[in-house]
Amino acid sequence: MDKFLPELGKRLREARKRHFPQDDLRAFSIRIDVSRATLQKMEKGDLSVGMGKYFSAAKVLGLQHAFNKLFHEERGLFDD
Repeated sequence: MDKFLPELGKRLREARKRHFPQDDLRAFSIRIDVSRATLQKMEKGDLSVGMGKYFSAAKVLGLQHAFNKLFHEERGLFDD
């Protein structure tokens, strides 16, 4: 988990800049209904931020479909 959340934060930051290049942290935090400080934590991958806030960001970015894959396991041909 040490690398997962910081990587998630990095991808969030990249997506924010790609989809809303004119937004600074404050503007985007308003879009996703969190404080600027919370968005900063999210972009650092801080474990204290709830997944609901990441989902809000994903929804605004049009990436909410990826959340459906979080716990999806591909079943093999021989799995019961």
